[in-house]
Amino acid sequence: MDIEELSVIKQAILNELEGYEFYKMAGNQASSKEVKVAFLELAQEEMSHINWLNELFNKIKGGKEDEITLAFLADTSSPKIFTWENLDRKDAAMSVSAFGIGIQMERASIQFYMKAEEKTQSLDSKKLFGKLIIWEQAHLDQFASQYEKLKEDWWTEQDYAPF
Repeated sequence: MDIEELSVIKQAILNELEGYEFYKMAGNQASSKEVKVAFLELAQEEMSHINWLNELFNKIKGGKEDEITLAFLADTSSPKIFTWENLDRKDAAMSVSAFGIGIQMERASIQFYMKAEEKTQSLDSKKLFGKLIIWEQAHLDQFASQYEKLKEDWWTEQDYAPF
């Protein structure tokens, strides 16, 4: 990988760090246990992504081809500890706002990695950026689904329903 592609990995680490800090903050400010757990689980998932990206960056800059290949085989998927159905609707206003911001962050990350994927000629880099897009898309899909449910709950609390 060249310098520009390594820069994308460094930016990916920063993106994940921003997500980690945001979800940790949202979790610590949540008033219900379920919302707190949801955001803190997301924060931990972001931290696992940070660790994976740091290891990959160090292997790539060290030029150890076998280690780089093995790093791509590592499973970094979500442990699926948290179930979205357990989310307490009492925190709807804060959750709608936090999930809305999360959606924006995930969309921005997807666009960033898509541009990086389009620019690179390296198959390894395309593979990496594709994996990062999948991570962010999984979060975006979770957020979008939950956001719609929470938005309806919030509208009901505001007496906006059935409109």
